Amino acid sequence: MRVYEAIVKALEGVGVGAAFGGAGENAAGLMLALKHSSIKPIITRHEQAASFMACGYAMHSDHLGFCFATAGPGAFNLFSGLAVAMSDSYPVLAVSGYASLDWKGKGALNETSGVSRTPDSQAMFAATTKKSFLLTDAAKTCDVVEEAVNLAFEGRPGPVHIHVPENLTHHGVSVDNYRDINLQRRPVVPDSKRVSEVAELLADAIANDRKILALIGFGAVRSGAGPELTELLARYQIPFATTLDGKGIISERHPLSVGVFCDSGHSAAWKAFLEADVILAVGNSFAQHATFNFRDDLLTGKTLIHINIDSGEIDKVYKADAAIIGDAKRAVAALNGEIWPKAAAVPSRSAEGRDYDAERIVHLLDDIHPGQLAQAVSKRLPKNAIVLADAGAHLAWLGYYLELSPGQFFRKPGGFGPMAGHVNGALGAKCANPDRPVIVGCGDGCYLLSGFELLTAVQYDIPVIWIIFNDGEFKLIKLYQLEAYAESGLVEFGNPDYVAYARACGAEGYRVETIDEFERAFDEALALGKPAIIDAHITRLALPHYSPSPKGLLSGIAEMVEDRIFPGRGTQ
Repeated sequence: MRVYEAIVKALEGVGVGAAFGGAGENAAGLMLALKHSSIKPIITRHEQAASFMACGYAMHSDHLGFCFATAGPGAFNLFSGLAVAMSDSYPVLAVSGYASLDWKGKGALNETSGVSRTPDSQAMFAATTKKSFLLTDAAKTCDVVEEAVNLAFEGRPGPVHIHVPENLTHHGVSVDNYRDINLQRRPVVPDSKRVSEVAELLADAIANDRKILALIGFGAVRSGAGPELTELLARYQIPFATTLDGKGIISERHPLSVGVFCDSGHSAAWKAFLEADVILAVGNSFAQHATFNFRDDLLTGKTLIHINIDSGEIDKVYKADAAIIGDAKRAVAALNGEIWPKAAAVPSRSAEGRDYDAERIVHLLDDIHPGQLAQAVSKRLPKNAIVLADAGAHLAWLGYYLELSPGQFFRKPGGFGPMAGHVNGALGAKCANPDRPVIVGCGDGCYLLSGFELLTAVQYDIPVIWIIFNDGEFKLIKLYQLEAYAESGLVEFGNPDYVAYARACGAEGYRVETIDEFERAFDEALALGKPAIIDAHITRLALPHYSPSPKGLLSGIAEMVEDRIFPGRGTQ
């Protein structure tokens, strides 16, 4: 068995069902090994897209994402996706070629040894993964793959990487000691003492009728903690808000739901947060937009209870009064078992949340209002759909107006936040979830960055729907320029005929200029079973909901003005 055949067979054994990569000489043997395996190979137009697809594959599944590239430039194209996997906790394995060790330092094609003015790919991959390995002995192939894959899943999941030098792929080099690798999925089990401390603190807060708000993030979604959280919140009638990435873990129409808490979130969530005495943060990393740019005073006067799988997240932004380190599902289940005897159930009551049906948008212009577009998606969204929002103003519209129920998933670009991450990552999400509709909400700027992977979707029959919020400008950049510099520039661009482009690629395309046209196109695309683009022409004049302060827009503007006049006296 040759080296790449051994790697592929090992990955088959741990349930990898798809491989995303770019063609190249140093990856040629891997491509042939995949051809003869049960793993579905997806050869992308660009390796960056392959790394995003591997993230998408791991995002809403329990599987390892796998991407690969040739040596040198191809390998370097994987970095953006690996950075996403690192920031957003996706178990991903990247394998890349490496120039022959026999020629180290001689300046071989694609050499990245760090010697003789060549780039040092070992240092670069080490900086974007949990660990990067250089395979130097074919006999150690299975040992290295086993360590890498286990590390990808260990603790807080993340990316790992293996270099395979070209000399290990030559004729006569074989893996004579192949064995299936042993994947040991060790969950991060919460410490019972910490669980007891949190249970005591919560029980005391409940007994004294202190206002508690649960703030739920993507870590809870990743762990599948919805049922355990629902049980806890319903028993003690604790209202909850989510981050953008926590949307849908519990129905957003639940009587205890107060909406999304972030700078583009709902006023009901802001109000509930300001009024709360105790914040129960579950699977939440307190990211920039979820904390109004890391406001120093956000938790002043409040008790913070933080549950997270990563001890490094505890106290990283805000000091916790109590914490549980562990997988969210196990941690909340343990907390339920511990608090039940300590605190009686609370009589039913409703939170002062938001009413999706009462959310009216007044719009008199010809082009589609992006908020109404998001509402239309929400009304027609299949029960098991996955919606991925890319980076841009459309994310704010979808986060605000898209209403989700359990069984539906939503994801924004995450902590690293690249443009086009989900334009491409959606293909991986669909490969991992073939029975779920996968819909991407993206700006025209995001789509133009790497929309050529539509050809990949067509070639491999991956039916994703891209809804392009088309306004011919980088909206968020323009708004930032106007706020920071009082002028804008270089933010407008032209768009192609997306319908003609889609059909030229073998996909379906729709141009829509009214909500009625969109609804018909969306229904047809959902039933089509092939890749499709919906080119939705939206108005430039609508502004997404936003406030630099949880106290509301006017307070936020006043704080910004004060900070400009008296630098350092503000809250941020």
